[in-house]
Amino acid sequence: MIRFLLPALLLAMPSIAGAVVTRHDVDDAQYRVPPSEFPALADMPGQGHGVLIAAQWVVTAAHTIPWHAELDRVVIAGIPREVDRVVLHPGYERPPQDLIDHAVATGEAILLLVQLASSDDIALVRLKEPVTDVAPAGLYEQDVVPGQVVELLGKGATGTGATGHSNDGPNRTELRRAFNTITSARDRWFCYVFDEPPSALPLEGALGNGDSGGPLLVEADGQRRLAGLAAWKVVPGHVVKSRPGRYGQPTCNVRLSHYSAWIESVLAGTPDDA
Repeated sequence: MIRFLLPALLLAMPSIAGAVVTRHDVDDAQYRVPPSEFPALADMPGQGHGVLIAAQWVVTAAHTIPWHAELDRVVIAGIPREVDRVVLHPGYERPPQDLIDHAVATGEAILLLVQLASSDDIALVRLKEPVTDVAPAGLYEQDVVPGQVVELLGKGATGTGATGHSNDGPNRTELRRAFNTITSARDRWFCYVFDEPPSALPLEGALGNGDSGGPLLVEADGQRRLAGLAAWKVVPGHVVKSRPGRYGQPTCNVRLSHYSAWIESVLAGTPDDA
């Protein structure tokens, strides 16, 4: 069976895509980094992330936006920042409750996976006041392609590829960084697989639960650029009982170059829903 991990499903399902799961044969301390490593990281309430890309704008995965409450603030560089409004991509569709209920009841989530993978899982959050103490992250303007190495950052659930991590949390821990190699890329998504040593990168890792919307970075012209956002993972087995984060599991991420025109239009204030 296939399991789809996504934070917006927390009311019905116990996991989401997020932080960093590490190699079992590398000390966890080598993955941990201070918050100053990426100050533009935004913490969503409880769990989940976004990234500051302009003085008043944070980009995130749409499914990190609360379903049943208003998003009133995000935290950047340890400081709460009040939210003015949220702009969901018009192509984003929240998963129907009947599909969630079916997945939880039967352990089989293939139709839920199909629905989520066909949605435009991206949102922009406008802050009430410009952020002046943190430099926004620059966007990677090209399409990421198979073979490129991406840098992953997140504070969510952690564990190792040998055991995975618990579905019961905690889903907000310490900031960790890992790397992986893109295996596939098309339209909305690019994906990678958590390889097992010895074929893994020295600091290979994968996203766990609790950090959807977090950054995937590539190096361009000597600078780290934001290429994607953490989104979802496919896990063999029962949708509720399987342990995410094991070796061999693929993770897919929002490919920001696919949405560059939409992002520019929202920041310029031109679309009807901006």
